[in-house]
Amino acid sequence: MIPFLNASPVFPPVNRALRSPNGLLAAGGDLSPTRLLQAYRHGIFPWFSAGEPILWWSPDPRMVLLPHEFSISHSLRKTLHKGRYESRTDTSFEQVMRACAEPRPDQNGTWIHEEMIAAYCELHRMGYAHSVETWMEGELVGGLYGIAIGRMFYGESMFSRRTDASKIALAHLAGQLERWDFGMIDCQMNTPHLASLGAREIVRSEFVARVQSLVDQPGVPAPWRFERLFG
Repeated sequence: MIPFLNASPVFPPVNRALRSPNGLLAAGGDLSPTRLLQAYRHGIFPWFSAGEPILWWSPDPRMVLLPHEFSISHSLRKTLHKGRYESRTDTSFEQVMRACAEPRPDQNGTWIHEEMIAAYCELHRMGYAHSVETWMEGELVGGLYGIAIGRMFYGESMFSRRTDASKIALAHLAGQLERWDFGMIDCQMNTPHLASLGAREIVRSEFVARVQSLVDQPGVPAPWRFERLFG
């Protein structure tokens, strides 16, 4: 059994998370900024469907991407240096979230529902949630969003409407975070796509230890503005 959270934003230790389903730690509570930031600081994130109780997760192992380990393929490098796109940050956060929520061929429904969108838009207004966007001919064609605390970035979701559009956004994110001395990008779950970009699994205890050292470092003021990295 997992605990059901009360009004307090305190979570149980992550080593109490279930092995099956991997990482399920607790249920209930709310998506207030205080609780969400407390969760991320301890390596915990919410993931649940609309109409269901809020579920909190901390899987073991954890998929992460170290900014300097981002893998740029030959074809992506050519795309980046052709510069036939515009990279923006924090200009269309809600639009990026809603694009990430759009149905995909391999998924039934979405976990990015109205309750989540409202909660993360509030974190964006507070300067914690950020979007990295790929624009072509005035159209938002790809991007990603996530949470930054200190020098730790927690990736949440990405989308692409044109070839490599989400990879372009991730390349800019990884490059800029490396320049800003961010130590890690949380990718949450293992997927072949993320692995192909340089992400890898580490045990939860190592992940949490790294997070605890990174979140207490000074952050980068919002809104974010990236340097010119490619082209």
